[in-house]
Amino acid sequence: MSATLPPQLTPFVGRDEELGALAAELAANRLVTVAGPGGCGKTRLALQVAGTHDDVRWADLTATTDGTVVPKLLAAATDTLLTPDHGSLARQIGDRRMLVCLDNCEHVLTAAADAALELITTCPNVTVLATSREPLGVPGERVWRVPSLKAADAVALFQARSGTGETTATSTLCARLDGIPLAIELAAAWSGTLSVPEILDGLDDRFALLVRGPRGVAARHQTLAASMAWSHDLLDEPDRVLFRRLGVFHGGFTLDAAAGVCGSRMAVLTGLGRLVDKSLVIADTTGPATRYRMLETIRQYALARLAASGEEDAIRDRHLDTFLAIVEEAAPLLGTDKDAWRAVVGPEQENLRAAIEHGLAAEDPDRGRRLAAGLAWLWHLNGRGHEGMTLLRQAVDRGPAGTELQARLLTGLALVADTMGLDHDPARAALEIVPDDGLATLLCALGELVRDFDTAAKLAERARVSEDGFVQDGATALLGIIAHLRDDHAVAVPLLEAAVEGLLRRRDRGVASTALSFLATSALYTGQVARARELAAEGVRVARPLEDYHRIGSATSVLAVVEGTAGNLDEARAVLDPMVRLVHGAESPPFVPGLARAVGYLHLWSGSPAEAIGWFRRESTPTALVGLAEALRLAGDLDEAAEVAERALAAARQAGMPKVIADALEQSAILSDSADLHHEALAIRAEHGLWLCCVSSLEALSGEPLQQACERAKRDMGLPHGPVPDNAMPLREAIDYARRARGKRGRPASGWASLTPTEESVVRLAAQGLNNPEIGARLFMSRSTVKTHLSHIYAKLGVTNRTELAAASADRSAAPDAPVKG
Repeated sequence: MSATLPPQLTPFVGRDEELGALAAELAANRLVTVAGPGGCGKTRLALQVAGTHDDVRWADLTATTDGTVVPKLLAAATDTLLTPDHGSLARQIGDRRMLVCLDNCEHVLTAAADAALELITTCPNVTVLATSREPLGVPGERVWRVPSLKAADAVALFQARSGTGETTATSTLCARLDGIPLAIELAAAWSGTLSVPEILDGLDDRFALLVRGPRGVAARHQTLAASMAWSHDLLDEPDRVLFRRLGVFHGGFTLDAAAGVCGSRMAVLTGLGRLVDKSLVIADTTGPATRYRMLETIRQYALARLAASGEEDAIRDRHLDTFLAIVEEAAPLLGTDKDAWRAVVGPEQENLRAAIEHGLAAEDPDRGRRLAAGLAWLWHLNGRGHEGMTLLRQAVDRGPAGTELQARLLTGLALVADTMGLDHDPARAALEIVPDDGLATLLCALGELVRDFDTAAKLAERARVSEDGFVQDGATALLGIIAHLRDDHAVAVPLLEAAVEGLLRRRDRGVASTALSFLATSALYTGQVARARELAAEGVRVARPLEDYHRIGSATSVLAVVEGTAGNLDEARAVLDPMVRLVHGAESPPFVPGLARAVGYLHLWSGSPAEAIGWFRRESTPTALVGLAEALRLAGDLDEAAEVAERALAAARQAGMPKVIADALEQSAILSDSADLHHEALAIRAEHGLWLCCVSSLEALSGEPLQQACERAKRDMGLPHGPVPDNAMPLREAIDYARRARGKRGRPASGWASLTPTEESVVRLAAQGLNNPEIGARLFMSRSTVKTHLSHIYAKLGVTNRTELAAASADRSAAPDAPVKG
């Protein structure tokens, strides 16, 4: 869907009075529904009025028969991202001023009404213009019913379309057609073959049959039905056959697809030309390939003729075969150019859905199952994951277990589930059928990433030997991500760079954007701020065409963190604002990886720790826990800050994430005023080349030479900095200096000799049986700080609780030189 108005292929004629009246209604009301029967000119009137507004967003709802797809069409029209929760579009639009047009609402009336109501109740500067055969039926709706064309306008329209002059027969004909624009256009289309009197005579014959028509049918409906029937009956038999067969298409069609369903390419091409001339088919030549469609009123008539012909099942079978062939012929593009593959199959989503449903309903569902299996990547990439999951599950349920096709469907189910935060169990089921399937193995590795890095890495290594290029590069990217999370950036960066090169070559945008974001984060951690910004911006650019809130949100979160770290808070907020709108105020906010953390740190850096706390609480990752501990500390809640820092430390140690371990230690060091913990954090950071974080460690340690070195390091990294004297040490020299100074104290890393004087005091009081608050009162510290000291004491002495600590203390008193008992 484009945010611009669709092209008008013929000039608009007359209707000056109606245009003025409709414009006045729009000026006075937030929701106006242009209502009237099919063919009365609702869409053309709406287009003409909408064209006078500055920011217009047009959503053609004839693109689907499924109400659940309406939000997707509206998101595309308004340049917003669709999430599963209710209200996300309105949150993103916010107070922007725009006119949103919902065209052809009647076949998805409930969904259209819900969308319109959401917009006018939550977006104060949005006006909605809808077209429908019936009112939406929501509060605040102003229904404006389309009148028939005035006599002069009707004649002018016939003349403009036929190229004939005004005659009495023309006036009579237009009056006979009740001023219905579509009926007039259908009649005018025959002016090159018949004279106006002959057209009038033919219509009179058709109208005579209406006396036998059903009672209660509105006259205008009868008139339009008669004009369509008359126009249809004038077609040659081959064109009548083509016309009714074209009714099977949903959302338009190409010449190749029409030829696959309706007959030989040349016969279909010439027939389409004649149907376009007769205004029964519309040809849109604005894209790279001509796309044909019928007005919904005409398509429904064609479907009725198809049903009456007795060949509907056979034509629907051909429709299924045609689109199965299109998808299977395009399949090699998945391995070479996913953008090109999406360009082939993306415009056919409604045809593909209809074909799958027909195929799965058949006695032999094999073709429908094959088509569903071939479209997993479409649902993975296009934001219609719920539709994909439904169809894939139906396909799985209809097939025999243990077949290769069943394995493909299960793998496809896991691929779509991956974008929705669901489990990867179907991939494991697929591997039971085809143990060496590369994609299923890779998806299983992804599922293990949140549980066990080692298991995930082993599965990724297995997947990496696949002959599938995407699987090879995806597995390489996953290995790079695991190395990154372990802060082995010397290993991570070349893996991620190699993966990005292959992924971008095939336009595998989703995984490429993720890999670029991890590369950007590695560059940031290692002090390459300018490089980090470049990589993060590229990740956003690569993700943008997917219109996927997961990918775009994750990439923009990384870019915002880079900008915020560099001190560019305004730029960071601007980058993140669309994603904040996406989730802010939602009852069940959609999960966007990294977003809550990014927003939390922006609040921290802006001096608003209280606001940061709520955002950090949205994630339970070790990284988010560190941010939460810092926010709580800055907000003055020292007890909970210490508790959260300990949780973060335990989680990071269990996962094996050195940077997060060091970050958690730093928070505990600040809370307990422990130089030892600062040095411990510095040692971890230096060992893993986390030079940006090393600056923070050095700033926490006393000494003018270290502070001068920090300012130099920040200058060299491109960060905001203070004065830098000429003799300031380089960062690594300063780190060595700080570690040498600590080394003079001769304190080991474990055992009784490793305890600080404060920790010795805590041990003494704990051995006496004092609880944490009592120890805190004696030593003038909070009970959470006591808890922090105890956790470090336990780790240094190799004990796990107070009982073991008391026993170890007693043993030491009895034999001072004895080792701690484990």
